[in-house]
Amino acid sequence: QVQLVESGGGLVQAGGSLRLSCQVSRVIFSREHIGWYRQAPGKQRELVAQIMNDGITNYADAVRGRFTIYRNDANNNVYLQMNSLKPDDTAVYYCNVRVLPSNFNYWGQGTQVTVSV
Repeated sequence: QVQLVESGGGLVQAGGSLRLSCQVSRVIFSREHIGWYRQAPGKQRELVAQIMNDGITNYADAVRGRFTIYRNDANNNVYLQMNSLKPDDTAVYYCNVRVLPSNFNYWGQGTQVTVSV
């Protein structure tokens, strides 16, 4: 069982920054992909950024160049640094761990990010 606890969401003005944190109770980075997803009202959940088990990162086109995903292996934290935020970034952000090779997913409870104009 893996538990994920997100923090760091909040209200910010357009152009501002936030850093989301995800505390993972147990992780084996070589066997798991870890990422951040988001879901805006009335929309499907979408991938924002991901660190693959080999360390390669990938980003959604909408956030590339503004968001950075990184991890701290010492404390099992995964972070999403969000800069130059836009109102379209408003959503609930979820931390995700996908276990290989089964592709079983663990999800956090989500943290709200609201970007005002």
